[in-house]
Amino acid sequence: MRRLLMPAEWEKHQGTWLSYPHNPDTFFEKIDEVRDKYVDMVKWVSMGETVHINVNDEEMEEDLKRRLKEKNVDPSKVVIHRFPTNDAWCRDHGAIFVKDLDKNSLVALNFKFNAWGGKYPHELDDQIPIKMAEYLKVERIDVDMVLEGGSIDVNGAGLLLTTESCLLNPNRNPNLTKDQIEENLKRYFGVEKVLWLKEGIVGDDTDGHIDDITRFVDVDTVVTVIEDNKNDENYEILKENYEILKTFTDLNGKPLNIITLPMPDPVYYKGERLPASYANFYISNYAVVVPTFRCDKDKIAIQILQSIFKDRKVIGIDAYDIVVGLGTFHCLTQQVPDIY
Repeated sequence: MRRLLMPAEWEKHQGTWLSYPHNPDTFFEKIDEVRDKYVDMVKWVSMGETVHINVNDEEMEEDLKRRLKEKNVDPSKVVIHRFPTNDAWCRDHGAIFVKDLDKNSLVALNFKFNAWGGKYPHELDDQIPIKMAEYLKVERIDVDMVLEGGSIDVNGAGLLLTTESCLLNPNRNPNLTKDQIEENLKRYFGVEKVLWLKEGIVGDDTDGHIDDITRFVDVDTVVTVIEDNKNDENYEILKENYEILKTFTDLNGKPLNIITLPMPDPVYYKGERLPASYANFYISNYAVVVPTFRCDKDKIAIQILQSIFKDRKVIGIDAYDIVVGLGTFHCLTQQVPDIY
């Protein structure tokens, strides 16, 4: 049996892979503001690693290059790929990278992608993992299971967090039992224990990705969002997850350390609640990029995360327009681990 392992996000990256925002059905009239904040994210991430960005055509490439230049992003740290996509959510449509522990090599996992249960077009997104693996000249394993990168979070030491509402949803793998899904997670990500939370936050069209709720920040510590307002529709959902989280233990039977993050004030677009969450941060080599939502809790969330990530700069970037697309910085990014 091959020994594969997905490193934790805070472990060293050789790069971060992204897809440039372009879909008017996702970002509506906000696309210019979305791209502006997106390039802010690129700038901070590029300070510590190479950033790969998929674009659809010459027009998108020129727009991206102009914005990078305006924000003084080092062009030597950005690689632009003419790999067309349906949308910007590279965490979910991109390859998920793991290490082959015996060969000390990088492996690109190509899980099936069905746009979060067949909700959107995805024929271009389907091809992205193949193109990523080819460009990096790494082995690709095609996995016969629907899985998005945002639906899992690992500590790199045997534990994986996910949600029942997403991975057990009949719109993903109706032919697989919970035990079979667990076996796949253990086999491909090198984990020994799968920790199941229940539901995701309101407004999340992914059926409840873990990266909007609870994240590992070191091998035995998680941050989890909680809602203090008992009248908020996320209150009971997050309270239930928090109570379950308190029962989880590591491989040695030791309870996890739990640090709570507030939820931002509710964000709406055209009357619809959006999945705004501070848990959707991205840990890059140099910076931790945190979505902010124009409320007083932004500062609190950044302070909490800065107290955790003492070796990195924690940067808040306004995601008020980006979240109109129903995701933020973690959803947009996919790390490429450094194996050397």
